[in-house]
Amino acid sequence: MSNELFKAFDNGSLRLPASSTEFANLPWAKHPVFEGVELKHIVTAKDTAGQFSYHLVRIAPGRSIRNHIHETQSETHEVIAGSGICINEGVSIPYAPGVISILPAGVPHEVNADSDGLFLFAKFMPALC
Repeated sequence: MSNELFKAFDNGSLRLPASSTEFANLPWAKHPVFEGVELKHIVTAKDTAGQFSYHLVRIAPGRSIRNHIHETQSETHEVIAGSGICINEGVSIPYAPGVISILPAGVPHEVNADSDGLFLFAKFMPALC
């Protein structure tokens, strides 16, 4: 899989007027529920007083973020590398680099990685964690 763009994000940085965070220094965390899913928490609720959060997400080949609902958070996905399918409001949306998807609060959704895995930039409003 060609995931050089994902590598650029994984080694990127968040630059603010008063600070900078190097993503390479942030740990990958296993998702607490979905096996084969890892998160790198770029911006957390603590950083934004709960307004929003940003996360790099990598889903291993053939793995899935199974059907779930965020009752109070809207979510966006920006596909960086890999491929898969997102089920959003019962509709299958092909995921490939360059696709952006919006998942409204209270709507069931799932994300399934194809055989080459899937790499996303996920954003939550208000913050997930």
